Amino acid sequence: MKLVDRTISGFAEILASSEPAPGGGSVAALEGALAAALVEMVCSLTAGRKKYAEHDDLMKETGSRAAGLRKAFAEVIDRDTEAFNKVSAAFAMPKESDAEKSARTAAVQEALKACTLTPFEVMQCALQTLELAEKMLGKFNTTAASDLGVAALSAKAAAQGGWLNILINIGGIKDEEFAGKYRREGQALLEKSMSLADKVYSGVLECM
Repeated sequence: MKLVDRTISGFAEILASSEPAPGGGSVAALEGALAAALVEMVCSLTAGRKKYAEHDDLMKETGSRAAGLRKAFAEVIDRDTEAFNKVSAAFAMPKESDAEKSARTAAVQEALKACTLTPFEVMQCALQTLELAEKMLGKFNTTAASDLGVAALSAKAAAQGGWLNILINIGGIKDEEFAGKYRREGQALLEKSMSLADKVYSGVLECM
């Protein structure tokens, strides 16, 4: 059964086990899915309300984009765990002969690269989610202010969680060009996400 098809308690139980996956990477993706869902929820609670009629089109469009991000995040939850399992399988390959050692090293490097891409996707989606939330400031139904605030916090956690998973993977990658690229781009995504998350959170506090 896919992780996304499990109950909340079922997912948490697997997470709490001694198995290394699912772990922080899948949780970061889950945080992002919850953030996008909350943005979508606030849009739904704003669109169609007479008081916010001038922002109706924005809310409908934003809600639709948030729905797409929610699905993208959810899809990464399982892919991140699958990518980690491939890393584990590569490390478990035989290493008796020189040929086996060479094949194992190549497999490990390839798996680590693949395992870097999923958290990078999480970071990209987290930034996009925060950009949507920022556009809503001053235009959303303020009775749902706390929901938008939690969305910002969840997206921030997704971005930071994704960054930690990138760092732990590129630390073992020998391809300096690849590692450097994702370190630079990941750092840029992190900085933008942190700034936007704090801006949205502060904007929400002003409504309360």
